[in-house]
Amino acid sequence: MTDDQQPGQDKSWLERLAQAFSFEPKSSEDIVEVLRIAHQNKIIDSDAVEIMEGALQVSDQQVREIMVPRSQMVMIRQDASLEEVLKLAVESNHSRFPVVGESSDDIRGILLAKDLLQVALSGRDKFCLADFVRPATIIPESKRLNVLLREFREQRYHMAIVVDEYGGIAGLVTIEDVLEEIVGEIEDETDESDPSLIRPVGEETYQVAALTPVEDFNEHFDTGISEEEFDTIGGILLKAFGHFPKVGESITLAGFDFTVVDGDSRQIRQIEVVPAPAEES
Repeated sequence: MTDDQQPGQDKSWLERLAQAFSFEPKSSEDIVEVLRIAHQNKIIDSDAVEIMEGALQVSDQQVREIMVPRSQMVMIRQDASLEEVLKLAVESNHSRFPVVGESSDDIRGILLAKDLLQVALSGRDKFCLADFVRPATIIPESKRLNVLLREFREQRYHMAIVVDEYGGIAGLVTIEDVLEEIVGEIEDETDESDPSLIRPVGEETYQVAALTPVEDFNEHFDTGISEEEFDTIGGILLKAFGHFPKVGESITLAGFDFTVVDGDSRQIRQIEVVPAPAEES
């Protein structure tokens, strides 16, 4: 404390940082607690806390927890024509595709959509997809995310095919999937966006953002869901499910059927809402 500093005045950021780290962390939970203390003392902001917590979490997560499951993989057969490949690339908005042979377990490699630009523009008569396929990286479901992220960086690849204990294709994972576990969802200019939190998608069917305030949901659907415990409809549903629901899981609440249509292991993003069938008397 300087001569002109009076007791009770704010401490310097260095003194507050030293205070935040006044005990020796013994576990990752202790480190998270230190980060939260640092945030409370206004040493770091909330975004920094979230990123550092995400970085700690990936060391405890395995690929199987975040991979795109096999059922949702967009794959291209090696005998596909140029027109078929371009059509699939445009419709899916993906930039990388697993290429398979006779079966979906027969991975031949990875196709980068950008590699087809020259042949697409030149109108090449003879096209053989195998000429553009790059080697695929195969990893087990049990690989830890921090190890995978290091390999992505060091070996400079962005997609890996995930196999189960029997050697079958379980899914795929990209470097973006891992980074989103640290910094949250990453959107680009090709991602669809709709400013409406509640929007109709069919007769009596609505798509609702999980961040929709409970008050707005109640007003729109004339329901009386309590606003005391959670601010958003996503929070209400997490409590109702009792776990992080997978895409496709449904639950009935307040006279409506809620189905998760977009989300991951960390959050629900979009929900489909329809009136629940009337119970027979």
